[in-house]
Amino acid sequence: MNEEQIKKLLLAVGIVFIVVFFLFPFGWMVIVSFSASPDFLIKGNLSFTLSNYKDILSIRSLHFLNYLKNSLIISGIAALSSALIGALAAYAISRFKFAGKMLIVLGVLALSMFPQISIVGYLYKFMTRLRLINTYSALIFPYIAYSLPLALWILLSYFSRIPLEIDRAAQVDGASRLQILRKVILPIALPGFVSAVLLLFMFSFNEFLFALMLTTDFRARTVPVGIALFQGLHGEIPWGYIMSASVVSTIPVILIALLAQRYIIQGLTGGAVKE
Repeated sequence: MNEEQIKKLLLAVGIVFIVVFFLFPFGWMVIVSFSASPDFLIKGNLSFTLSNYKDILSIRSLHFLNYLKNSLIISGIAALSSALIGALAAYAISRFKFAGKMLIVLGVLALSMFPQISIVGYLYKFMTRLRLINTYSALIFPYIAYSLPLALWILLSYFSRIPLEIDRAAQVDGASRLQILRKVILPIALPGFVSAVLLLFMFSFNEFLFALMLTTDFRARTVPVGIALFQGLHGEIPWGYIMSASVVSTIPVILIALLAQRYIIQGLTGGAVKE
């Protein structure tokens, strides 16, 4: 076996290891979700059933559909709003010349490094005074603020690659700055914008701490907190419900990733414009 074959073999082994490493937890989650008893390894009998899925979708006291609806609405609004605000900021920073421009960018990035636990107490008091606890707004506004640095950095990298001559040509035709951003820049940077929206959606969809502290019941509680608070009649942990709910809640994210993969690949590999 020559050196080239050894490299290919090691590459194949590495790829297989990575795929198994990442897919095994998901596969185990799916198996447990279809299992009548989560301790089937101890008992030695594996019996498949759909009762876990039927229960989480039909038992109203679990409120799983409410949690899923809340997550989709809150994450969608927060992701799209953060991406649009980030687009405005990225366009201004990439197009206008003013003092301290990079300090603003670095300052926004520095603010995003503060851990959530350090601000959640103050955020709870603030939302309590505004009487927003257990509402969509109590999560949407923090999600927008906390994910905005990510949106800014992603979109700034794309907008910076677009030549300024495109803006000047649009201005000669009588377009305003907002029209240039909406009709010229965003279509060119569409892969980056879609990638930003998807990443922001996944961040908001999976966020746990803010959703735990700022919601109290199913009217605004999101899927991660709702699943974590699942309990049986006698306080036991219903692993079948937890795993089946986790499988169902990952479907929207998987579908979005599959539908938007063309834009994501273009954004990660092609860039905004060709050299």
